[in-house]
Amino acid sequence: MDIKRVCVYCASSTIIAPVFVDHAIKLANILADNNIHLVFGGSRTGLMGILADQINERGGTTVGIMPEFMKEVEWHHENLTEMIWVDTMARRKEVMIEDVDAVITLPGGCGTMEEFMETLSLKRLGLFTKPMIILNSDNFYNPLIDLLEAMLRENFLGPKHRQMWEVVDKPEDIISAINNSTTWDSSAQDFALVD
Repeated sequence: MDIKRVCVYCASSTIIAPVFVDHAIKLANILADNNIHLVFGGSRTGLMGILADQINERGGTTVGIMPEFMKEVEWHHENLTEMIWVDTMARRKEVMIEDVDAVITLPGGCGTMEEFMETLSLKRLGLFTKPMIILNSDNFYNPLIDLLEAMLRENFLGPKHRQMWEVVDKPEDIISAINNSTTWDSSAQDFALVD
């Protein structure tokens, strides 16, 4: 698979464990080394800012997507290749996954979870068809993985839905996880309902 653009969901929090920072820097280097453009939430802080700063330092491409109201509180990164301003948080999520080759979810809070879950729901309906990779840094996402497995076990998701996401423990495995992900298309609508 020729990976040109990826969307990364991650934290804007600045009070985070060093392992999460380390993994963000490693992912940034991997993206820059492979000339893969970063599409993200556009914040200057937390893992978002770390990713963008490292990719910028390596001469890569960074594209931020942010609602206009966040400009007023100066959350936006001022040194991106491109900043796209939108009207709402809902529109931000739509634009973030347009024309990307994969979505990668790093550790984050409720915003990160909202983005991941909405995209997963779109994938279930065949409206988003690209690979979704969860970076389970330091077992951060074990509770999420347990929840997803419970959804499968209790028939809130069907057996085929297990193919919607991949889990990796380190950034070095992300590219191969994208390349080895199960092909997904709009026919997913045919088995979106579990019955």
